[in-house]
Amino acid sequence: MKIGLYAKVISTPKQLKLIEEIIQFLLMEKVDVKLHQQLSESLNKRFQLPEFDLLCKRDPIIDYLICIGGDGTILDAVQITGDSQVPIIGVNTGRLGFLANVSTDGFKNAFSELKLGSYSIDKRSLLQLESNTDLFRFNYALNDFVLHKKETSSMITVHAFLNGEPLNSYWADGLIIATPTGSSGYSLSCGGPILFPKTSSLVITPIAPHNLNVRPIIIPDDQVLSFEIEGRSNQFLASMDSRSVTIDQTVQIAIRKADFSINLLRFEGDTFLKTLRNKMLWGMDNRN
Repeated sequence: MKIGLYAKVISTPKQLKLIEEIIQFLLMEKVDVKLHQQLSESLNKRFQLPEFDLLCKRDPIIDYLICIGGDGTILDAVQITGDSQVPIIGVNTGRLGFLANVSTDGFKNAFSELKLGSYSIDKRSLLQLESNTDLFRFNYALNDFVLHKKETSSMITVHAFLNGEPLNSYWADGLIIATPTGSSGYSLSCGGPILFPKTSSLVITPIAPHNLNVRPIIIPDDQVLSFEIEGRSNQFLASMDSRSVTIDQTVQIAIRKADFSINLLRFEGDTFLKTLRNKMLWGMDNRN
């Protein structure tokens, strides 16, 4: 078995200890371990590691990619797996852990289930950005694409088109285009609905809209969205997951569903409904 390890930043001694324990455990299990270069450099500053092969982007050689961190770490890891279809396992050292669903003390049990094949593959759709200029090195997003005002307190106007036909003009602070995975993130905090992961849909959610009759809308994910932006400032913010760039009115943008998906690994007993109940405290009476 060949497994890649990825973590963004080692910020605490507890996280460092966990990563060291995971590496030692995998080596004891005779796993061929590959480290992401960033992780390898960070670890070597703290102690001497054995010689590991380095994990390359879109590496088809590994069987699984283990991400140690929070949901943001998994969003970054999408750039590593790309369209390789390598399943991602998230070990949660963050706060919420919607995507990173393996607890720090449950890793050994999870690995036992992995060897037994007691898991399912959760396919997650992505957004693909098309533009007349190179905005991002990786033009895909697992969570969402966002257009937002920048350097002004005034709202912006986003003219949205669906397959070339006018959909709406949003007078707002910005606009979120979210996948089912991203529907429980920024979009939800702005009043958008939660979509089940297998829903073949996207949700368009305005950020602080000026018109009270403008609400989030769900569209089929086989549609192409394009935008024109106006505002008092000529600069706006475009974001894909955790990456942001500054754009102006000359930038042409279209968003569509990507032609490949990301594979998240779920172990037995771990369901989307269970995640909703545990993370959002649904069905729990917290009244004293």
